[in-house]
Amino acid sequence: MIKFECDYSKFLSEAELSERIRQTGHFVWLSQRSTKGGWVDWPVNYNAAEFERIKKAAEKIRSDSDYLVCVGVGGSYLGFRAVVEALGGERGRTKLIFTGNSFSARELEKVLDQIKDADFSVNVISKSGTTMETAIAFRFLRQRLIERYGAEEAPKRIFITTDDESVLQQEIAGNHYESFAIPHNIGGRFSVLTPVGMLPMAVAGIDVDQLMKGAEKEREALIYTGGNATKYAVMRNVLLERGFNVEVLANFEPSFKYFSEWWKQLFGESEGKDGKGIFPASVIYSTDLHSLGQYMQDGQRIVFETFVESEQTEAEQIVVPIAVSDIDELNYLAGQKLDEIKHTVAQATREAHEAGGVPVMRVIMPDISEYSMGALIYFFEMACALSAFTLGVNPFNQPGVDDYKVKMFRLLGKPGYN
Repeated sequence: MIKFECDYSKFLSEAELSERIRQTGHFVWLSQRSTKGGWVDWPVNYNAAEFERIKKAAEKIRSDSDYLVCVGVGGSYLGFRAVVEALGGERGRTKLIFTGNSFSARELEKVLDQIKDADFSVNVISKSGTTMETAIAFRFLRQRLIERYGAEEAPKRIFITTDDESVLQQEIAGNHYESFAIPHNIGGRFSVLTPVGMLPMAVAGIDVDQLMKGAEKEREALIYTGGNATKYAVMRNVLLERGFNVEVLANFEPSFKYFSEWWKQLFGESEGKDGKGIFPASVIYSTDLHSLGQYMQDGQRIVFETFVESEQTEAEQIVVPIAVSDIDELNYLAGQKLDEIKHTVAQATREAHEAGGVPVMRVIMPDISEYSMGALIYFFEMACALSAFTLGVNPFNQPGVDDYKVKMFRLLGKPGYN
């Protein structure tokens, strides 16, 4: 379903490619059997009863709230925001607000000011319940809910998505918050299709059933050999071996900004270990053609590009109008659809960069829909796991993330960290 294109012949023979694909495909079973490999079968093994409960909770929030404040950071935030924004934003009354993802007082004040005179609910998303950014924001929001709705009504507007062993379980039990489970065997950056992302996406009006069907279909294509995800994983490592150690995810849709942010966390946190890994970066063209375009064309040859594109053009089209004066000399484009012009510019960009020595790959989705987004998410999750295993690192841990926390707790004076 998700297509992958690359000119393999520039880097290895057909025999070498076949052998690399065969070797990499063997890592599919490692993904399944890993203690954090629950995402592999999630599209067919998810908890259907909880899924229905999530949709009912979303209906309730959509009926009584102008805003759902989503409190989370990293994998508890980037994935579902990526989907909502890629699909055009919220559909309906209830808008999503994001907080608990930084220590910025200015950003938190903006959120508190935005909800000041509005009806709102809160979704706290944290696997451990102790993530500092998230916990601080929740303290403020819980107090604001009590001030606005009272101690008895406030808990009805709090929804907790967390692990069964989280410290938040005591809060849930003591206040009767509605809660949803983050599976033990799925790490944060692989969790967008779990309750972590499903409640906010359902509130935003996303068809979460179609999202899961797309992931299920892509799983069918990848589950035994890795399919196109294997080819992508192979080429990433082949290019790394040849000195290309920065991958730039390129897109021509500004709405894919947060998809790129999710992708960067997925690959950066999964592969960046033991002095290894490809550095993940991103651009949104054509904007970045006017800022980073020069570097891409003529800079150091350490970069390769992966373009994410949609086969289908937009059904509702903006057509370039004709102008009597033609001062801008654009009448040769009059009558053409803007989306088709975008596809032509994308082709020109790929050709120019490739001619300049930048290896170029393409990941192509059928269209920009819930179904295709589900497939795209699953494709990259599988490719990431396969690429990391090929590199010789565990894609499901993040030992370096905790290093700064130890120093942070010591500097902040947390008991036990002197």
